[in-house]
Amino acid sequence: MSVTFVQLTRHYYRAMQEISFRNDILPLKDKLYRLAFRITLNSAEAEDVVQDTMIRVWDKRDEWPNFESIEAYCLTVARNLAIDRSEKIDSQHMELTPETQELPDALNPYEQLAQSEQLGLIHRLLNELPEKQRSIMQLRDIEGKSYKEIADILQITEEQVKINLFRSRQKIKQRYTEIEDYGL
Repeated sequence: MSVTFVQLTRHYYRAMQEISFRNDILPLKDKLYRLAFRITLNSAEAEDVVQDTMIRVWDKRDEWPNFESIEAYCLTVARNLAIDRSEKIDSQHMELTPETQELPDALNPYEQLAQSEQLGLIHRLLNELPEKQRSIMQLRDIEGKSYKEIADILQITEEQVKINLFRSRQKIKQRYTEIEDYGL
């Protein structure tokens, strides 16, 4: 088995780049929480997922230099744990609560109420999507991940990411329009 120069360079670079739990992994806790919360729809469960993720990542600390992206690994672990927990407690039908939303202070009370209702509707529509589509939208639209990063995290092709993202956006747009225009 021959090793290419590129493979050697990547391995050497990763070995030289020391990963620090405090500097590289702990700062990911908010992203991990948002992803876990989007899947479990339960704040306490999402916090547990983040803690379990941190423990599992720490237990794999000897393998960190072998990972192409420690962030992608952490997100993958959190996603898998959240799905497992979500299936166990059957929380697929719970909705996001208004306290998970932050409203700007510059709006008057009427505008705040209107915006709150719109956000609530969008969250409800997002929660009605299948888990895979919710995860893809979370990672792309909220976390700002690239198609490749999402594909790596979810272990699907980039094309599948694009198709699922397009379909989920279309579905939310269609349902939002129906509800706003016709009250359906």
